[in-house]
Amino acid sequence: MNTRVKLCGTELANPVIPASGTFGYGAEFAALYDINCLGTFSFKGTTRLPRFGNPGPRIAEAPAGLLNSVGLQNPGVDAVIAEELPRLREVFHKPVMANVCGFSVDEYVEVAAKLDRCPEVGWLEINISCPNVHGGGMGFGTTCEGAAEVTREVKAAVTKPVIVKLTPNVTDIVSIAAACENAGADGLSLINTLLAMRIDPASRRPILRNVTGGLSGPAVFPVALRMVWQVYEAVSTPIVGMGGVSSAEDVIEMLLAGAAAVGVGAANLADPYAARDIIAALPAAMKKYGIDNLQDIIGGAHNG
Repeated sequence: MNTRVKLCGTELANPVIPASGTFGYGAEFAALYDINCLGTFSFKGTTRLPRFGNPGPRIAEAPAGLLNSVGLQNPGVDAVIAEELPRLREVFHKPVMANVCGFSVDEYVEVAAKLDRCPEVGWLEINISCPNVHGGGMGFGTTCEGAAEVTREVKAAVTKPVIVKLTPNVTDIVSIAAACENAGADGLSLINTLLAMRIDPASRRPILRNVTGGLSGPAVFPVALRMVWQVYEAVSTPIVGMGGVSSAEDVIEMLLAGAAAVGVGAANLADPYAARDIIAALPAAMKKYGIDNLQDIIGGAHNG
């Protein structure tokens, strides 16, 4: 069974990529298992300056899912380069995906340019979809013009592949995906979390201090699959499909919908071995469905 796929010209041993915000900077999970079994992973969303994130409570449970309003807590790009990447280099021997966040176009460009110079980084995932910050983030990802501007400016400042991460909290994700492709994006990641909330009946107040947060987990998988399908029909750039993926069969579904690689997010928070176990289960799932080569089935459901 051949689990290899290609993402923006780089071959991955398998399509499984822990999603940003669910895998830290890698070292935490490397203490549990050999993370070199992964295709790659996307490290924690990184901004120009350190961020403590949103005040708590910032996690809430939901049926078949999880709400988070962490708010891009991270040590800032300079600390990531000086401290996190050297630590990662000791435990992970493949290119990593750098998740770039910002509150202005200039910040996206500055952070992306700094990470572009790091030999550990293979792809720049430009996060214009975070729903848990005020200003920036999803604000750029909800219009074609904003998404295209960030894409164009970042692309002009870097040499490595630019993968733009899209929000599902829009009426037409296809037009935004096309705008990013036209602005030079080398790939697209979708979806980020769905805007949601919970209320505590006892206090009669929202559970999250930020009121709303991003819903992830199995509840969002059908929505994510639908959006990957629609975007695949409209663009030619590779897609990293994500949203509620929690099994090898989910990975196969995402590939059939059009994803070239597959992000695993909330499953890592529920079970730190989730990505490893999904990879281990892929050959059996491939045998079950008569699949010899994963690369061959990408977009396969569109041909039926």
